[in-house]
Amino acid sequence: MEEQQKFLVPNDAYLKSGIHIGTKFRTKYMEQFIYKTRPDGLSVLNLQKIDERIRVCTKFLSQYAPEDILIVSRRENGWKAVKLFNKLTGVKVFAGRYPPGILTNSNLDSYIEPKVVLVTDSWPDRNAVKDAIKIGIPVIALCDTNNQTNNIDLVVPCNNKGKKSLGLFFWILTREYLVNRGLIKTAEDLKETPEDFTEE
Repeated sequence: MEEQQKFLVPNDAYLKSGIHIGTKFRTKYMEQFIYKTRPDGLSVLNLQKIDERIRVCTKFLSQYAPEDILIVSRRENGWKAVKLFNKLTGVKVFAGRYPPGILTNSNLDSYIEPKVVLVTDSWPDRNAVKDAIKIGIPVIALCDTNNQTNNIDLVVPCNNKGKKSLGLFFWILTREYLVNRGLIKTAEDLKETPEDFTEE
């Protein structure tokens, strides 16, 4: 019982969101985060490690002002979550196609200079990862059991494909970011629920 109290959200909130359910494919990069493989062949991520990494991620991002962070989600299941995160925190997000060159070509009108990038999946969001590497800023990536993690500075192991899982992740991130930045007093002050961050 003691253990669960240390989690950012109750154990069953994690379990219900399926944040720990991986894919049938596992890379050697992600093995350290895998707790077991189910009889149906799906890999299951270690909740303790998921929680630890989300904590590291939220503390790290909280050191940055909203205008210094960029969040990219090519994956549709993350769009509602990242848009609401943007609305509540002011952090710049791209839901959908990442516009090439916005980090590297200062002649573009859309050019921005973030200090850190978070991607919901390092594979569909690989162009954002490449650009971040070119300009030398840290990359945080939500990684499922099938992701490669080279070029990623901080891996957050989780189901990065599920609507509920992404909704819960961005809800926790929003709450912790707002609290750590002193924008809300306590976690309870966040009126939105994980459901608000979840695609229908």
